[in-house]
Amino acid sequence: MSKEPNIRKLDIFCETIHSEGGVSLEKPLKKCAAVAVIKNPYAGLYTEDLTEIMEYGEYLGDYLTRKAVEAMGIPVSEVHSFGKACIVGLDGEHEHAAAIMHPRLGAPMRSFLESGSAVIPSAKKIAAAGATLDVPLLYKDGMLVRSHYDSITIRVPDAPHPDEILCAVAFTDGGRPRARIGGLSVEECVGKNGLD
Repeated sequence: MSKEPNIRKLDIFCETIHSEGGVSLEKPLKKCAAVAVIKNPYAGLYTEDLTEIMEYGEYLGDYLTRKAVEAMGIPVSEVHSFGKACIVGLDGEHEHAAAIMHPRLGAPMRSFLESGSAVIPSAKKIAAAGATLDVPLLYKDGMLVRSHYDSITIRVPDAPHPDEILCAVAFTDGGRPRARIGGLSVEECVGKNGLD
């Protein structure tokens, strides 16, 4: 069962790329990250049991995914790539980010998207307020689809405070603009994780 965290703020970062290398794109690329800044209940103290923020991860996986896809203004079926990342404030630990992202955050993301057999790429760091965060992106149904290896950069000037965690999920509606380094294509991606 998910537990709702104490969310201080929600930020949405969206961008639409219309051209690359001086060439207009046939279909503009949409990228979006939804970010929640939450209170870290374990800031400044060590505990073996991180269940509370694992439950936060389950809540945030659903909540942030819905917010991001809604902001993109596209049907769920048009989401191509996904990713997740956290910045833990200076009074926290790397393991606090891991507890949010790895045990329970991914399942509600996949459930809402009704797909997503690939591993959800992730990044984590400890940093002061205003630090930038590159959220990695990968094609949701095949980790070997090179055209979708990408990221979106986010920054919240006043977060995280030392006793907070900034948690982000990100999505695209396509691969990198003008991708041309070969590899498995989306169309060739079949079976679980595009490998079967």
